[in-house]
Amino acid sequence: METKKIRKITEQFEFKGTFRSGELYGSGHINDTYVVVFQLDHERAIRYILQRINNHIFHSPWQLMENINSVTIHLRKKIIEQDGDPERETLNIIKTKDHKMFYVDEDERYWRAYQFIEDALSYDQVETKEDFYESGLAFGNFQRLLSDFPADTLHETIKDFHNTKKRFQRFKEVLEADVRGRAKGAAKEIQFIMDREADANILVDMLESGKLPLRVTHNDTKLNNVMIDNSTRKGICVVDLDTVMPGLSIHDFGDSIRFGANTAMEDETDLTCVSCDLELFEIYVNAFLTGCGGSLTVNEMDMLPMGAKVITYECGIRFLTDHLEGDVYFKIHRENHNLDRARTQLALVKDMEQKWDQMIEIVNKYS
Repeated sequence: METKKIRKITEQFEFKGTFRSGELYGSGHINDTYVVVFQLDHERAIRYILQRINNHIFHSPWQLMENINSVTIHLRKKIIEQDGDPERETLNIIKTKDHKMFYVDEDERYWRAYQFIEDALSYDQVETKEDFYESGLAFGNFQRLLSDFPADTLHETIKDFHNTKKRFQRFKEVLEADVRGRAKGAAKEIQFIMDREADANILVDMLESGKLPLRVTHNDTKLNNVMIDNSTRKGICVVDLDTVMPGLSIHDFGDSIRFGANTAMEDETDLTCVSCDLELFEIYVNAFLTGCGGSLTVNEMDMLPMGAKVITYECGIRFLTDHLEGDVYFKIHRENHNLDRARTQLALVKDMEQKWDQMIEIVNKYS
């Protein structure tokens, strides 16, 4: 987008100073993100993040922003109480000049703005084990700070996002229809999923029976959603709150393990490369529980390994469902790409099952 248009949009927000520049920023694939610079005086300038919310993916941007606003207000209050730095340790929304959380332009595109977190970066890949530890500490701290937030007051912006029971039922419906005639070529993977129906039900059933509490969850707990301080290399702020919703803490934990402790890429075709690295698993368990600071229940801690297994199993279901349906949701870059992704996830589930006793021992060591 040309600078003139960016400048026009910035005029709708409560930015300080005089507009100087605006350009694309970051490596995100969903929203269009810009860094805009405003001059305060001859020597000082200030940066902000300006972002177009992708309302083709997020169909209710107003609900999404209400969630983010509520959560960040709570986080800011907690951070201040603990003598932290609320300008760097949580996202800070910049309101529009008419005091709204977003601006809708003439093309019905939704825009929002945040303070820029200076002297910190996010990393797409784990460069050191310390980085993985810091991400676990940050997401655990996120849970701790929000442990007294009424999660049921948040909007469910993506309905049944981690309802594995419903994902399994949807899988069976797609399998029965087999509109692309692909079931025969995935018979082994289909049987693997069908044999583990109990895993699809366990966490949802525990939530519904009150054995697991409803929490505020991030739902995209990758390393690149933690800002790492440039000088201390410590995780200081959890960002990208678009998928913040009511959910299970162990889903957030599990997704970090699925992504960060897997020794292979998500679409690896050589399944002998796929395993759960127990050293990385232990690093993350230690960090996450340290960050949580005793805010999790006994059941939540006991179910951490199951959280890792179920979220991985669920991803396998989703990839295989999309393969059977004709690749309508996840983008593919080669033939049978979603089948390859499903196989990788299911191979990781199998490896976790083989290491189950060790995973439980590790959790017990830190809980």
